[in-house]
Amino acid sequence: MDKVVTNEVLQLAFYGGGVNSAVGSTHAIASQMDGLFKVVAGCFSRNLATNVITAERLGVSSDRVYQSLDCLIEKEAGKVDAVCVLTPTPDHFVSVLKILDAGVNVICEKALATSLLELNEIKSSLNSSKGQLFVTFNYAGYPMVREARQLISSGRIGNIQQVTCEMPQESFAVKDASPQNWRRRDYDIPCVSLDLGVHVHHLVDYVVAPKSFRVVSALQRSYGKVEGVADTCYVLASCDDTVTAAMMWGKAALGKTNGLSLKVFGDRGALEWSQIRPEYLVMHNDIGESFILERGRGNLLVAQQTRYNRFKAGHPSGFLEAFANLYADIHQSLTGGESDLPDSFGLPAAERGLVFLTDVFRASRNA
Repeated sequence: MDKVVTNEVLQLAFYGGGVNSAVGSTHAIASQMDGLFKVVAGCFSRNLATNVITAERLGVSSDRVYQSLDCLIEKEAGKVDAVCVLTPTPDHFVSVLKILDAGVNVICEKALATSLLELNEIKSSLNSSKGQLFVTFNYAGYPMVREARQLISSGRIGNIQQVTCEMPQESFAVKDASPQNWRRRDYDIPCVSLDLGVHVHHLVDYVVAPKSFRVVSALQRSYGKVEGVADTCYVLASCDDTVTAAMMWGKAALGKTNGLSLKVFGDRGALEWSQIRPEYLVMHNDIGESFILERGRGNLLVAQQTRYNRFKAGHPSGFLEAFANLYADIHQSLTGGESDLPDSFGLPAAERGLVFLTDVFRASRNA
């Protein structure tokens, strides 16, 4: 059954996300797709021309466009319902602290921080702030990922035994590779893990929902054209001491633009999902039968809900709609609706991910 939600339109301000930013366009479209949010203010870029052009394209009044985050907070605290932090990952820490300290809700692009030290400071600030914090892990917004989570939690494939999740990309290996400057260095946690590893961990964490994650071994390598920067990671982990998880993420896999996939094996069945075919979930049982579950069709547990079917089955939704599903969840949470966001997309999920990735980095140094 669909959850009851209010249609109150909430007001957003963007920090970052100018017209030259892919993530900015994504959030602008997704946040307003269902008419639940409106972008009304922002400091979209340090570049004056980009800032002005972005505001014009989003229909933001010129008197609500600011040249710094400090000015935005000073003028908009108490007016907007949340500020979206869409700057590069290394800038998240200072930005999120400033917004929380002003008592304003924050929607932050992953990864929330670059180290556990930064995360702990954000955690302390959140505990004393009137604001809420949401972190966008967009792949968990896909309806068939949520269907997989529900199938597993309801016991449909039995006790989970094995999980494999990988996210190979080619951006560091292609000829004339030219990643942004902030991606050409590593932080307390390597940048490839902040970019991709957070997604791999969160997808397993969200779908399987283990109580514990323990890194058994890890290998970190540099195979691409950016010297001295880690671009590939292989991890063997144990979940709840009974589930074996094999994970990989990297940016030096030629031929893969985004090869994110997840496989979960239980003692009564198995599930497979791939980001390139997000409308489908493949299910196998223990007598040799396989079934293809499709969003909006058949006897589904959650993916038949109206909120996941903006248009009828057979007309695919995708990346932007998955982001829009997260914004619908955030809207529910901010307006007092029923939501699992505090655990799955708030600080607890971000903390679990950064703890895991820190352990991965430490294990890789001993490999």
